[in-house]
Amino acid sequence: MLEGNHYQNAYITRNIDKALQQFRDRCGAENVTSFEVEVDVTSTQGEGKARNKLAFVWVNNLQYELIEPVSGHVQVYADELPEDDSLKFHHVCMRVDDWDDFRSRVDEMGYPVVLEGGGDQLRYVYLDARDFLGHYLEYVWMTPERWQQLGGK
Repeated sequence: MLEGNHYQNAYITRNIDKALQQFRDRCGAENVTSFEVEVDVTSTQGEGKARNKLAFVWVNNLQYELIEPVSGHVQVYADELPEDDSLKFHHVCMRVDDWDDFRSRVDEMGYPVVLEGGGDQLRYVYLDARDFLGHYLEYVWMTPERWQQLGGK
C-alpha cells in the first residue's frame, strides 16, 4: 500500500534541539515549527496518551519531521532510538484525501497498525511496513486549514 501524496520524511532522536541546530547549520532551515504535545492514541500498548517533542522543518517541498519521544504510548519511536543523540530515519508520511475510504482498506493490506490517533482536523495511522520497506508508513488526512498551519503548499 503506497498511495497518497508523499510529503514528509520523519526521524527520531534523543535530542531534538541538537537535531534542529544541525538542520539550521547544514540546510539553512528557517521554516521551522517545534513544540511538545500530548495526544490520545491507540497503539500496540492499547489506548492512552503519548507525549512527544516534535519539530517540522520544510526544505523546499519536503517536510522533515523530528520526533523525540517523552512519555506514554511512545514505543513505536522509543524502541527504535539510536544509542546517541544522532538522527535515525523512522518513516515516510503520505497525505490522503478521503480518510474514510483509505481507513476502510487498511486492514485488508496486511500491514499491522502500530499507532493511530487524531481528531476533526487531522487523523493519522502508522503501518508497520518494515518487512517490505525497512521502515514504517504514516498516512494522514487533514483539513486544508490544518495543512496550511503545518506549512503545506
